[in-house]
Amino acid sequence: MDDTRLDRLGSGKYLLVTSHRKNGTPVSTPVWVVRDGGAVGVWTAADSGKVKRIRRRPDVLVGPCDVRGNPTGDQVPATAEIVDPATTARYRSLIARKYGLLGRLTLLGSRLRRGLDGTVGVRVTLVR
Repeated sequence: MDDTRLDRLGSGKYLLVTSHRKNGTPVSTPVWVVRDGGAVGVWTAADSGKVKRIRRRPDVLVGPCDVRGNPTGDQVPATAEIVDPATTARYRSLIARKYGLLGRLTLLGSRLRRGLDGTVGVRVTLVR
C-alpha cells in the first residue's frame, strides 16, 4: 500500500468519493476524511445515496478535493465498506478531533436529527 498517498488523502480536509449507480453512472461526493491505519475513513448519513451505492458495488474512486467537490488531485481506485457501530463511533471521535469546533457541532446536529444509528462509517482501502 502506498503510505504516502494514504497520508495525503487522510490529512486532506475533503475526500472526493466516486461511487456508481446501477446503470454505471459515476456519482462524486465530497466528504470529511480521517486516517484509519492502512485505510481512510469517512462518516455519512446511513440512508444516503452513496451508502446504498457502496453496498451494491464497493469499488469506488477516491481523491483529494475542495469543499465543492472540485478535484485537487488524481482519483485512484479503492474499495469501500460500511463499518460496524464501534468503528463508526471511532470515526466520529477522529472527525471531532480533526475538524475542531465545526466537526463537533456537525456531529451534535447529526446526533440530534438522526440519532447514533442514523450515520455510518465507511472504510476506504486503496487498490494496489
